[in-house]
Amino acid sequence: MTRSRIIAAAVAVALTGLAGCSAGESVDVDGGSTAAGSAGGTLTAAIGGEPDQLDPHRTSAYYSFQVLENVYDTLVEPDADLKMGPALAVKWTTSSDQLTWTFTLREGVRFSDGSPLTAQDVVYSYQRIINEKLNAAYKFATVKTVTAPDPATVVITLTAPTPNLLANLGGFKGVAIVQRSNVESGAIKTRPVGSGPFTVASYTSGDTVKLTRNDAYWGPKPKLDGVTFTFVKDPTVALQNLRGGEVQWTDNLPPQQVPALKEDGAVTVATTPSTDYWYLALNEARKPYDDVNVRRAVAFALDREAITKAAKFGQATANQTAIPKGSSWYYDYAPYRHDPDQARQLLGQAGVTGRTLDLMVTSEYPETVTAAQVIAAQLKDVGITVKIRTLDFAQWLDEQGKGNFDAFLLGWLGNIDPDEFYYAQHRTGGTFNFHGYSNPAVDTLLDQARTQTDEGVRRQTYERAAKQIVDDASYIYLYNPDVVQGWSAKVTGYQVRTDRAIRFRDVTLNR
Repeated sequence: MTRSRIIAAAVAVALTGLAGCSAGESVDVDGGSTAAGSAGGTLTAAIGGEPDQLDPHRTSAYYSFQVLENVYDTLVEPDADLKMGPALAVKWTTSSDQLTWTFTLREGVRFSDGSPLTAQDVVYSYQRIINEKLNAAYKFATVKTVTAPDPATVVITLTAPTPNLLANLGGFKGVAIVQRSNVESGAIKTRPVGSGPFTVASYTSGDTVKLTRNDAYWGPKPKLDGVTFTFVKDPTVALQNLRGGEVQWTDNLPPQQVPALKEDGAVTVATTPSTDYWYLALNEARKPYDDVNVRRAVAFALDREAITKAAKFGQATANQTAIPKGSSWYYDYAPYRHDPDQARQLLGQAGVTGRTLDLMVTSEYPETVTAAQVIAAQLKDVGITVKIRTLDFAQWLDEQGKGNFDAFLLGWLGNIDPDEFYYAQHRTGGTFNFHGYSNPAVDTLLDQARTQTDEGVRRQTYERAAKQIVDDASYIYLYNPDVVQGWSAKVTGYQVRTDRAIRFRDVTLNR
């Protein structure tokens, strides 16, 4: 799960790879204000689970990125409309063949320990991801070289035009710029050193991550003294803590209570469609799930509307493809209907009867547990007995990585470019292709799409890939959830974002 990233209305996901810049053109912006903000107390935020670690290049857990969004910077970053704009880089140019990108860094940026951040830190960070084949390595597939001709300049050369390069370099903190000494000491796992608005003061496993204001931050100084992330798995408890004043912000609200919470006004609750999707994946390295008829049978057995209602209580939209309807990249394709007879027929053709399916879910994402219960009832109707295995998220990740499952439920969060919806998950050998899907035709389409600069052709290519992925039931897509977040009346300046990035740098806590 990436990553992972709301405004008051749905935002269409646009082609962001060339945002602010086209071949032969440059982008330049003001270097940003450095006016100091006043201290404003410590905000306590309740999140639904614990980070597995705080190394941005190695974690894939959203709970980690909720924290790291406030600790690290990327070369560029998405604004509220998901258009990529300046962050550590204030200017960039592209060559006429779109194979050379030159970035000029912001002056005077320092890590939170006071040491300068230079172009060499950018080179080190990207080469670490590439050379060690870390989670975001697939984003650098077309990168030939990353060099630093001087301390303020980074040059990236490509093997092919890459229309989503900016999204790859700034879409989430998994490509953050890290400090080499912090990595080599091993401290990055629990005491990361970044250049963002806050710095990690302490990490107590099972309890909290405490951030303090980074007074070396290059941008407007945060008004908060700090942010304490506390781990609250139970949404009801998170809501009680919010109402009682123990926490001032949470994204872990009971979905069935959201409509009433919006009405009573005791706390602020905001919802908006997201760029996220949730899905069921069957392990194609295990029989009988290597048979497309079995996977399609499961897809026909499911009633997505019932699953969505049970898991999200109206705070989501059922969808059979990954990209949500509010996006300009949405592909309207829904070949599966709730048809138990068709499911039984396909299972019969595959010679599957009386099957037991091990379905792995995690207690730290309660909607997976709820959805699994509905799915189990629906599959029982077609002769498949589901054994739900509920793990904490760290165990879940370990089992996923080892391939120890028949099926699992989870979501992808904070996607921006279409490449993020499909490539790492469905390309043969993809970084997050844990379910073992492989289709050479899909591989070719995904490879072509990520280097196609004609937006119309790129859209058609992704639609062809999406159709095949759905027809093959590589993922069985379920729904696109809304983002739901709540905060105290004492909190001002917070903005809910479509990409689910949790940013507290502009927040004030009124006492």
